[in-house]
Amino acid sequence: MTTLASPPDAHSRDEAELADVIARLRRAMRRAARVTDPGNSLSVAQLELLSCLAENPGARPSRIARLLRLAPNSVTTLVNGLRKQDLITRADGSDDRRTVSLTLTPAGERAVRQWRTTNTAILRGALNELHPAWRHLLTAALPALSELVHAIDTLAEPSEA
Repeated sequence: MTTLASPPDAHSRDEAELADVIARLRRAMRRAARVTDPGNSLSVAQLELLSCLAENPGARPSRIARLLRLAPNSVTTLVNGLRKQDLITRADGSDDRRTVSLTLTPAGERAVRQWRTTNTAILRGALNELHPAWRHLLTAALPALSELVHAIDTLAEPSEA
């Protein structure tokens, strides 16, 4: 006799739907950013690295790799490209390359500000298209969304969050 698995409960369906909406939101934001700021020649990976470095000044490449869930060689490639564009600097702590720390240059700080401005403009435009009641609900949900981000950060890097 074969037993069927019990159907997922409403709670797990809500979680799956939330995960799907967040993934679609991230993709939509990236697509809209290219339309909103077509002159930005940086890749999303480069912008993510710059943003991560803005949040973690002086981080080592290995930490950036962990935070962004990238292979160390991918971070090295991104760092080298960003250094060539004078967006970040490397401060060598010794002869050991593992002690290198990264910081944003003024141009890197401007790039991060522009990226945040672009994302704000996208959200502002999208929110203006919503019914006021939906805007109110999203505003009311901001504390919960902030806690959700913190909880996810803690899962991603428990010793650092």
